[in-house]
Amino acid sequence: MKRPLFVGNCAQLLTLRGPRRPRAGKQMMDLALVPRGAVLIKDGIVQGVDTERRLSRSPAARGSRYLDAGGGVVLPGFVDSHTHALFPGPRLDEFVARIRGASYAEIAESGGGIQASARRMRSASAPALERHLEKTVRRFLEHGTTTAEVKSGYGLELSQELKMLRAIRKVARSGPFDLVPTLLIHAVPDRFQSKRADYLRLVTQQLIPRVARAKLAEFGDVFCDRGYFSVDEARDLLGAAARAGLRLKLHAEQLRHSGAAVMAVGLRAVSVDHLEHLTDSDIKKIRGTRTLMTLLPGTVLHLGTRLYPPARRLIDAGIPVALATNFNPGSSPTLNMQMILSLACSQMRMTPEEAVTSATINGAYALGRGHLVGSIEAGKQADVAVMAVSDYREIPYYFGMNHCIMAIKKGRVVFSKEKVRG
Repeated sequence: MKRPLFVGNCAQLLTLRGPRRPRAGKQMMDLALVPRGAVLIKDGIVQGVDTERRLSRSPAARGSRYLDAGGGVVLPGFVDSHTHALFPGPRLDEFVARIRGASYAEIAESGGGIQASARRMRSASAPALERHLEKTVRRFLEHGTTTAEVKSGYGLELSQELKMLRAIRKVARSGPFDLVPTLLIHAVPDRFQSKRADYLRLVTQQLIPRVARAKLAEFGDVFCDRGYFSVDEARDLLGAAARAGLRLKLHAEQLRHSGAAVMAVGLRAVSVDHLEHLTDSDIKKIRGTRTLMTLLPGTVLHLGTRLYPPARRLIDAGIPVALATNFNPGSSPTLNMQMILSLACSQMRMTPEEAVTSATINGAYALGRGHLVGSIEAGKQADVAVMAVSDYREIPYYFGMNHCIMAIKKGRVVFSKEKVRG
């Protein structure tokens, strides 16, 4: 029988224990911190959480293997609830073009952006995509992220979207990482530009049903914005996804205001993401919702648009907020959730406590995983990150750095910067 694992020598243990629902308002300030805490893990599940002194005396801890956290901060593994992490390569020319003054829309109109990634996706083999995603998973773990959503959306065509989702499923089944697949209706392919209605029929009558029947995705998502899909089109596409049994997400209010966020909340979407152009009127209409507002400040930083989502107004209105990287080759080429915490605090005026909550337990609920991950408490999956800091506020304070020295997934050490002691 495998011995339990006792994680001790934690300067601060952030458990995020609390109500079994997304945290909102003042609840986002409560990290349920245990000074000099410890975690007892058995068979991949958290068995107990307490101060090290008390937990070490419990009968369940007898004979356990001691794992030294090095006097660091221990917290739930980050849950990155919005990524486009499967892509065939960077878009460096666009990066330089933006430095020279080109806008996101101008790059897209010239054939760049999503269409450029789609052209590269067509020539990428399934094994190459799988290797790319496996490498990305290792990098997620190195930065303390233990669960991540991955969207399709760079395939556009039916066969290419299926290729992407199959690659995500294969990698998810082969390793220690939880990948949550989402079917993203991202843009109209080049060859359908003059036959838009035909493409929408293809998606609703063929792509969505095939993905749902094969259980290749858990969520359906649409890029609703200028130059992509209108509010009415997004509503129809989300309706088709819901009828097929997929849960709903939406890209909304990124490039301009459309009212799509309110529409998606009305459809009981699990999350609405981006929200740079969300208005006070929108916030009044969605107050009281359990739909999470997922904010992606890395996108604003990389594109240089300077308009960050209204995190402070959302939180003060009691609306639950999540944070994610939006890791992708065009608008947010980072998978470091620690950097996202820094941007949340410095640019959106979130407190460190609110940022941690948004990146862990609220991110878990944004993926329908709040009952499994996002907090360290008895009965939950033992997904844990160890940071080489003595105070959790140092994580966003030292921006752009990777403080993670260890990641534990389902009770197993899957990344360690140093030799594991104990």
